[in-house]
Amino acid sequence: MSCDKDAETRHTLDCFRDRLKRLIQVEPLLDLLHFLEPDRKDRIKAKFREEGNISAATLLIDEIIHSKNCEQGWSRELVTALETVGCKHAAKYVLNSPPEPTEEAENDSCVRLIDLLQLTLVNMKTADVCAHCRVMGLLTQEDQENILKLIENQGNIGGARLLLKRLVKNEAGWFSKFLQALEDTEHHELVRELRGEPCNEDEAMSVETVEEGEQSCSSATVETNMYGSMSLPPPILSANSSLLSEDLDSSVDSSGLGACADNEEVDMYKEGEEEDLTEDDNPSEEHKRDIVLRDYQMEVARPALEEKNIIICLPTGSGKTRVAVYITKEHLEKRTQMGQPGKVVVLVNKVPLVEQHYKAEFGRFLKHQYSVERVSGASQLKISFPQIIEQNDIIICTAQILENSLAKAKNGDEDGIKLSQFTLMVIDECHHTKKGGVYNHIMIRYLKQKHQNQLLKKQDKSPVPLPQILGLTASPGVGGAMSQQRAEEHILQICANLDAFTIKTKTFEEEEAKTPFKRIARAEERKEDPFGDVIKKIMDEIHEHADLKPLCEPGIQNYEQWVVQKEQNAAKEENQKVRVCAEHLRQYNEALHQSNTIRMSDAFRFLDKYHNEELKTKSIADEEGTVTITDTERFLFTLFKDNKAKLQELMGKPQYENNSLAQLKTNILKEFSTRERARGIIFTRTRLSAIALCQWIQENPKFDEVGVSASYLIGGGDQSVVKPMTAARGRGRAEDSSYTLVAEAGSGVAERESVNEYREKMMSKAIAKVCKMNRADYEKKIREFQMQAIMEEKVKIKKKQQKGMMKEPPSKISLSCRQCSVFVCSGEDIEKIENMHHVNVTTQFSKLITVRENASLQERLLDYETNGVIACKNCGQQWGSMMLYKSIECPCLHIKNFVVTYGSKKKTFSKWSELPIKFPAFDYTQHADLLVEDSGEEEDMETD
Repeated sequence: MSCDKDAETRHTLDCFRDRLKRLIQVEPLLDLLHFLEPDRKDRIKAKFREEGNISAATLLIDEIIHSKNCEQGWSRELVTALETVGCKHAAKYVLNSPPEPTEEAENDSCVRLIDLLQLTLVNMKTADVCAHCRVMGLLTQEDQENILKLIENQGNIGGARLLLKRLVKNEAGWFSKFLQALEDTEHHELVRELRGEPCNEDEAMSVETVEEGEQSCSSATVETNMYGSMSLPPPILSANSSLLSEDLDSSVDSSGLGACADNEEVDMYKEGEEEDLTEDDNPSEEHKRDIVLRDYQMEVARPALEEKNIIICLPTGSGKTRVAVYITKEHLEKRTQMGQPGKVVVLVNKVPLVEQHYKAEFGRFLKHQYSVERVSGASQLKISFPQIIEQNDIIICTAQILENSLAKAKNGDEDGIKLSQFTLMVIDECHHTKKGGVYNHIMIRYLKQKHQNQLLKKQDKSPVPLPQILGLTASPGVGGAMSQQRAEEHILQICANLDAFTIKTKTFEEEEAKTPFKRIARAEERKEDPFGDVIKKIMDEIHEHADLKPLCEPGIQNYEQWVVQKEQNAAKEENQKVRVCAEHLRQYNEALHQSNTIRMSDAFRFLDKYHNEELKTKSIADEEGTVTITDTERFLFTLFKDNKAKLQELMGKPQYENNSLAQLKTNILKEFSTRERARGIIFTRTRLSAIALCQWIQENPKFDEVGVSASYLIGGGDQSVVKPMTAARGRGRAEDSSYTLVAEAGSGVAERESVNEYREKMMSKAIAKVCKMNRADYEKKIREFQMQAIMEEKVKIKKKQQKGMMKEPPSKISLSCRQCSVFVCSGEDIEKIENMHHVNVTTQFSKLITVRENASLQERLLDYETNGVIACKNCGQQWGSMMLYKSIECPCLHIKNFVVTYGSKKKTFSKWSELPIKFPAFDYTQHADLLVEDSGEEEDMETD
């Protein structure tokens, strides 16, 4: 019987040879294989030393298969040995019990992902991750010892490489455990990257930036994206360098953009060769507004023209918004012909997109025939949202504004609206319709009513009318799927969320696609970095001063996470020494990052500006004197001052600059030297780098010689150092446009681009599979997902209601300044405006603050506006903003700037919603009466 088993095992080894040679750990295994003769083991060990593990495993398999002298029962010994050394996956193959094909494919995807992202993963805190993996059974004791020994001898990266090699040899299921180990060791960015989740919701958009939710792109006469050795994952197109020619399309108001090489004003709303029409166009020129769709556009629009709910998935630049405009026009015309009212709402997920869709598409083509209006948080309209709905045919708005009004209607508020008031709802970037998102809240309301309508029909009652749904997306993604099956489920989930009859896409012919040619240009690693060394020396002195021991090298994302955590803990513990040191360390870490992606001079200017502004806040004169400067702050200011001259000296030495800029320069000059006409855009991560890259081009005479001129374009956030412009999206449309990724060797940027391409292919296959599904199977799956979503929402609402009942009174909390720990106020002093803004209008609070004007902070909303920041009079720490609500000045508090004492514990929060406290609504009448009384007393005094 044993002989038969041994023969069967030999056959199995031969069948699974290619798989096993990658799963077997040869070196520890050989010590446990007593059936192999010593000379055979020596040959295998020599092979291991000379050619590595895979070659040695191949030889081991051959030796076992062809050996005639193995003792009876050796197959059982082999399986036991494999299990003992942690090669359980290999043991299953030897036992001829491989995983299911789908499970095997998913595991292979995980292994491939680890391989693609290895350059990023090797920066993990290896010892910590190793310990967690050992506890989870992913590593043996010997594995852990070998990894720790390698860390000691070769450093963290060497140990990380061994850990990753060992991990992928585990049986299926190891990947989720590894993610948990990373979560437990606070590698949140790595987890998000492995799951395919963006750092923010806007990763799928080609020009979205990462800096605190703001957008930033440098518009030049060359398209490129500087990411360099940046540790944050770039957006899909945001890698390092793209060179485009002939045509530039970007959704930015051209009025704010400078001239290009030929001094023409760039029309950032331009689509194809059609001219842009402004709001002052002659209404009689209606022929210019004719909407002509291409064949592929008409093909994807057809089901929507038949009044079906659909998702249109077309690549960026292929005119999906134009298709939506055409469908809107046809929808309204059809309703008019039938004598029925029509009303369309176009939902977007970002404020700048409201204006973009109005000016470039819906308003441009339809306002001569229909009333079109836009509403967002930045609107200056002083009428209510329901009035806007009533008075217009097409309303373009941010999804949150619609959701707020829908919620008001549910609560019986007269200011609310209902979905039944619309006949067509267009949802832009509809891939954001997922759990927790505002799009999903709106669609859950839709799905609930849809299923209630089915019950009403059974009862012979009239159903509540619902709008037709049209979803638009360039890339629905795969939702972090590791297998093709999961990717298909992700696409089906989006279809279910939008109640889509189908998802329509198009595989373009080569002449239609105009896809930019992609290439990767690798820049050499920096050999010397004395500028960075000085910054690290400063950081080491701060570490010593505050008794801080970082877990990793400065300049990377892991360090950023560590120092942020230190700052938060110090704020809660009222340890101002550590807190302010951590804040300065964060700035130095950012400067290190900048010196690796833009110029050293730009990094220096960033640090110099930060220190000057901090000194300025400590020198604000008021009636009571100046803000206090602590000994630690004095040490930090002096430390920078002492090193300032050295940094200035080094930044003037070009031989120490990072090589990414040199590679970028080569690409730009080549592009502009070899083309008769060339135009493009640089994508970059921050507003500062957008400005810096523009200055770099302007200051370099070589660029001027070949006709390169540049202008920058940045987002509209309140931290912008220059007048902001509206957000942009750009892409290469010329037939010979190109996209070049400039990546410093070892940065991991090129590898992440490979991951993006891998996921994109998986997504395309998944969409194609869903489109070909049997109709009955598709509808069954969609209904399952919808019923699940409705049930989950019911559970969520119930939990929220229970949580709401458990909310405690405001007296339970008090606030203190995050920087200097001075007492600010009790929770009893706080009121809420429009169930959103937390204000403190008490006289006592007004004595604690100083108000600084901030010209860039001007948000005019429906009932209030903000213009200015409030700060601690004691230390200068910003506390929030000054709101003008119906002519009453209301200091609005941002909870992230405070430490909250909750009972006996001190905590920090990033959002007010995280705090289980029920604050009262702002009593406008009471405060208005007090103001009137005060003004009356003042008038009496003047009279006297």
